[in-house]
Amino acid sequence: MGILEVKDVNKRFGGLQALGNVNLSVAENTCHAIIGPNGAGKSTLLNCLVGKLIPDTGSVMFDGQSVLGRTPFEINQMGISRVFQTPEIFGDLTVMENMLIPCFAKRDGSFALHGIRSVFSESGLRDQAEQMLEEVNMLDKRNMHSASMSRGDKRRLEMAMCLVQNPKLLLLDEPTAGMARADTNNTIDLLKEIKEKRNITIAIIEHDMHVVFSLAERITVLAQGTPLVEDTPENIKGHPKVKEAYLGEAA
Repeated sequence: MGILEVKDVNKRFGGLQALGNVNLSVAENTCHAIIGPNGAGKSTLLNCLVGKLIPDTGSVMFDGQSVLGRTPFEINQMGISRVFQTPEIFGDLTVMENMLIPCFAKRDGSFALHGIRSVFSESGLRDQAEQMLEEVNMLDKRNMHSASMSRGDKRRLEMAMCLVQNPKLLLLDEPTAGMARADTNNTIDLLKEIKEKRNITIAIIEHDMHVVFSLAERITVLAQGTPLVEDTPENIKGHPKVKEAYLGEAA
């Protein structure tokens, strides 16, 4: 049993079968990539994992508990954090203010509105946020307004906001999309560091094969909403079904 178990998940949108009998097992403390061409159902599957969509049939179990019927907030509290395709940060706030929001959410449970003055009176949470920023090499930017940062730094901040909650599972939805190669490589290095330092499982959706083969220990290939194959990166590279469905080559 993996820390994440998806069994016979189906999802339709009208006449479109977005997911068909999807089975997926993500082992604890591994990095598992989910790849496939556009329209393969990757984002739909991810949305089923975090409560944004409810499968028509099937089950999604995390750490022995079902996530179905739970709100995204409740799933986050179970230990799942998600990094979006476009960095989801508060551009009008400083880096430190961004970091304190998930600190409060993790401590207080249900959402409560905290004024900035009360936020900065919380020395324990501030110390926690600063430690996390130091871990991702952003402590020197703690007073910078986040909207003015590069895309790579915004992504790094978003990861820090997820990690400060000490999740068991980190879901990454194309974390390097739109990045220059230097920022992409920095993100790869950061994720490797996170994996080495923390007791965490990573599931990543990514189109950039350089990222996938740099990080993944197992890869699942989706095509037209159905898993084609799951294997190691070495075996995936030359798999004829992957070449046909994902790379557009003949088997």
